Amino acid sequence: MPAVVDKDTCTGCELCVDSCPVEAISMNGEKAAVNADECVDCGDCVDVCPVEAIAME
Repeated sequence: MPAVVDKDTCTGCELCVDSCPVEAISMNGEKAAVNADECVDCGDCVDVCPVEAIAME
């Protein structure tokens, strides 16, 4: 299952964008957005998010 961003919790720090090895995460305005078709389910973004706004669902 691809990563999912909780838009209410995301602070827009972009750490997940930098951590994604396949560049599946981008910023949509001030919030992170995951391209589910490109996500390889590695969980790097979940580990790096300081506010736990990303989950593997």
